[in-house]
Amino acid sequence: MTPIVRLYWIIALVLMPLSAAWLLMKTGGDPSLSALTSAPIQLTVFLALLAWTIEGAYEIFFCVSNLRRNYPVLANIRYLLEYIRPEIQQYFIANNIEEKPFSRERRNLIYRRSKGANDNLPFGTEQDILAEGYRSLQHSMKPAKVEKESIRVTFGGPDCKQPYSASRLNISAMSFGALSAQAIEALNKGASLGGFAHNTGEGSMSKHHLKHGGDIVWQIGTGYFGCRNPDGSFNDEAFAERANLHNVKMIEIKLSQGAKPSHGGVLPGTKVTQEIADIRLVNVGITVNSPATHPEFNSPKGLLNFVMRLRRLSAGKPVGFKFCLGKKTEFLAIVKAMLETETYPDFITIDGAEGGTGAAPVEFSNRLGTPCLEATYYVNQILVGAGIRDRIKLISAGQTATGFDMLEKIAVGADTVNAARSMMMALGCVQAKACNTNHCPTGIATQDPNRAKAVDVDEKSVRVKNFQHGTVEAFLELCGAMGYSNPCDLTPSDLYSRCEGGMKSFDQIYEPMVDRQLFSDTAPSSYRDDWLKCSAATF
Repeated sequence: MTPIVRLYWIIALVLMPLSAAWLLMKTGGDPSLSALTSAPIQLTVFLALLAWTIEGAYEIFFCVSNLRRNYPVLANIRYLLEYIRPEIQQYFIANNIEEKPFSRERRNLIYRRSKGANDNLPFGTEQDILAEGYRSLQHSMKPAKVEKESIRVTFGGPDCKQPYSASRLNISAMSFGALSAQAIEALNKGASLGGFAHNTGEGSMSKHHLKHGGDIVWQIGTGYFGCRNPDGSFNDEAFAERANLHNVKMIEIKLSQGAKPSHGGVLPGTKVTQEIADIRLVNVGITVNSPATHPEFNSPKGLLNFVMRLRRLSAGKPVGFKFCLGKKTEFLAIVKAMLETETYPDFITIDGAEGGTGAAPVEFSNRLGTPCLEATYYVNQILVGAGIRDRIKLISAGQTATGFDMLEKIAVGADTVNAARSMMMALGCVQAKACNTNHCPTGIATQDPNRAKAVDVDEKSVRVKNFQHGTVEAFLELCGAMGYSNPCDLTPSDLYSRCEGGMKSFDQIYEPMVDRQLFSDTAPSSYRDDWLKCSAATF
């Protein structure tokens, strides 16, 4: 018997009767409510001991918790402190640069930019610039002014009839259902105000995506939400009806995402409301499974046929695919299929293993996939080595909060960059990490209408616009400081990382390719070996 259990029995068998007797003595034996309240001290002591006794009895005899059985009542203090530990850590313990995934320094920068406040850093950097892996740039003695026409990128290859001029920074995939209606509206209105694009996520388009007229990238996941038949197969007519809406500028086929690559999803029937059912073309109250792979194709050539099919149904809008780089031979197989069929997507979105807004199994989130920067470099080099880089635009998505985050992704090969979590922070997200509980304290990642009311669409949309504009401006200023008048002049040689031997550029750390080098004997073995292994017929 632990000391706390012994204390419980002392309270229950000795102090409880004594406190009851003391209370009755004070009231003259009158048990009426008016008499009891005339002795507040005695009543308070009695009620406190009674509560201890009842709670302790339950925990000793019925509770499954080992701690509560051995330390009745008092063990709850431990669970209370554990419950508020993240908040204590965030607000009182962690310094400005150590929190994950977004440090306080990065969050504060997002908040200040979204409010249009001063975003300068006083008194020097807090970063350890001598730490291994620290990335930096080299400035020029002859700064340049960036050409305004270079701040947008045109998406759409030869087979595309409706090319789209995109901003360098856009909103990454976040579905209605994961985010509240007000959050989706604020993001889309911000995109409309700022002239950038808003990716729907795989949950399809809702009226909230379309209400404010922002440019839309419609993402098609394995569940084919918004364009599916009752059995889960793809519905051409439903897709064409929505894809040809004026707001829809591009179509993105989601193969995998950084948070949980090669993992399907389940939408519990309890979450399938009438609104969700209408948007996703599913049945109310019925659990919906999103498979890990696409039912419509199972090979690289099948993927490219699906790209052509969507391009035709959308009347020639840009169509691409999104993936998290895993086994490199599988991506190389897609490239081989492009060359054999002469079919090319208009763009490829590269998601990083850093994860994102989606909740995921810990093992998947921590251990699968390639980091965004490395994956972007690799995909770019492969397309260069295959001689098709000029046909395909690259979008890089993964922890973009600053102009430098944009620049490093574009330097290693991206044409544009997507941001998700930083856009949520522009809406007011405080990194509470409660996205999967429906209890988001800021009303952003929830379907609780009472919580979602906290998001003021008109005010937060301006913050989204401000953050995007301020981040792009910082990116352009960095380009100019490096002596470039056009971001397209950036190369991997401009990005440096501190290694054991000092600062090295990405082209020194990794192996760059030249045009069509994959077809020659001079191709680096790290690329060529995988190239020879893969086949266009299978992943």
